[in-house]
Amino acid sequence: MNKFKFEKLIIWQKSMNLGEEIDSLAESFPDKEKFNLSSQIRRAADSIALNISEGSIGQSNPEQKKFMGYAIRSLAEVVTCLHKAKRRNYLNLIHFENLYGKSYELMNMMIAFKNKIN
Repeated sequence: MNKFKFEKLIIWQKSMNLGEEIDSLAESFPDKEKFNLSSQIRRAADSIALNISEGSIGQSNPEQKKFMGYAIRSLAEVVTCLHKAKRRNYLNLIHFENLYGKSYELMNMMIAFKNKIN
């Protein structure tokens, strides 16, 4: 039931999945992070899919490229937050490496997609 163009994009689907995994991770952070790292990583993760979808609706190619750039920057922010969470012992190395790997794969896909936009 994909009626919107962006719903068919693998990068959008993967970013939606990553956003849910990040939300679950942030739920496990200590209460002191509720308005700090927890909020930041959730907003950044959600911003990836939001920018992909916003850029795909009735926009010119330069506009779509701009929004893909925003999505890429948001993913970089998620990765930095993952590093912060690992350093603060909010996730173990295996969980970190899993999310880091998914982020790296998504980043490469998003960059390739952005580079294909004329």
